[in-house]
Amino acid sequence: MTYVDAFVLAVPKDKVDAYRAILSRTWELWKEFGATHYVECLADDVPYGKLTSFPRAVQAGDHEVVVLSWITYPSRAERDRANQQVMADPRMEALMKDMPVDGNRMIFGGFETMFER
Repeated sequence: MTYVDAFVLAVPKDKVDAYRAILSRTWELWKEFGATHYVECLADDVPYGKLTSFPRAVQAGDHEVVVLSWITYPSRAERDRANQQVMADPRMEALMKDMPVDGNRMIFGGFETMFER
């Protein structure tokens, strides 16, 4: 079954276009190294919860928007291999320098698919 890497992060509202411009280039790297699907979503209906919420999780300020994204792979082994290759690639290093986000507040992790249709 599909293996999924998921991410939640905060992007400054005035930097969304710059972030979006980088996405097609990052997708090309992930795809080159084995990713099968890549999705980035801007929060549209994500209230700030009293106890937990997406904005709380990434400490998003009023000047930021939450982004939820995921990348899929055929297996965890393929994902592990792709991550190693992408992170070692100088093109990714250059792209990361232009990322308008605070990576310290990003939440990420890998997930085994439990149900898929």
